[in-house]
Amino acid sequence: MGGTPTDLKLIDERGLRIDGRRPDEMRPLRIEAGVLKRADGSAYVEWGQNKVMAAVYGPRECHPRHLQNPERALVQCNYNMASFSVEDRKRPGPDRRSHEISKIISEALTHVVFTEYFPRTSIDVYIEVLQANAGTRCAGLTAASVALADAGVPMKDLVAACAAGKVADTVVLDLGKEEDNSGQADIPLGYVPRTGEIVLLQMDGDLSPEEFDKGVRMAIDACRKVSEIQRDALKRRYSASSADVDAAQAVPEMPKEGP
Repeated sequence: MGGTPTDLKLIDERGLRIDGRRPDEMRPLRIEAGVLKRADGSAYVEWGQNKVMAAVYGPRECHPRHLQNPERALVQCNYNMASFSVEDRKRPGPDRRSHEISKIISEALTHVVFTEYFPRTSIDVYIEVLQANAGTRCAGLTAASVALADAGVPMKDLVAACAAGKVADTVVLDLGKEEDNSGQADIPLGYVPRTGEIVLLQMDGDLSPEEFDKGVRMAIDACRKVSEIQRDALKRRYSASSADVDAAQAVPEMPKEGP
């Protein structure tokens, strides 16, 4: 988080943010499940100007074999930002930030997956950020959770994620790029609605205890809304699949040619 440039007004006199949102308003979110045919499960997320793809492969045999756990599966996440995802072209390949986000998303997903059902296997999750505009770790975790469900991986519940933060001395929800760059704090949070557990929580910046509590409450409320959008995406996916099966079964057989 950086200091606010004097010529950039992040919150105006009406209490509206630079993109016209209220402090407690989330950016538009759209989720599609089952977008990749060759993956076991997949999801695509558009969150504001973020565009993120997630793909799941497995459970499958874990390689290298020394990583195999005889009691449970290993959930491995690979988070990557495409070099063209940001205005200043990013150097291709993983960096320290990518490794950190891969690790925390792996840990969050491991908490909800019934890994004991699949000993000695690996569940591989790939997250590709196609366009970035702040909040990509939350978008990536949200997409990965839907992709796991699309792959049929048994879970306690979906993980929903959203961030809160502090901008111009105001606690706000779901920071955009300018707010993330010039704001005072950022709190990404991953939440399991069914159990009420927080499986990802980080903070960058300065907040009072009261501001932190308010930000966490705002993020949890937003995660509940994100969870509903995740479930709607999966319902659309399964209803479309059922319709395809019904249509295939309704096709009459071609009459056989006579002798």
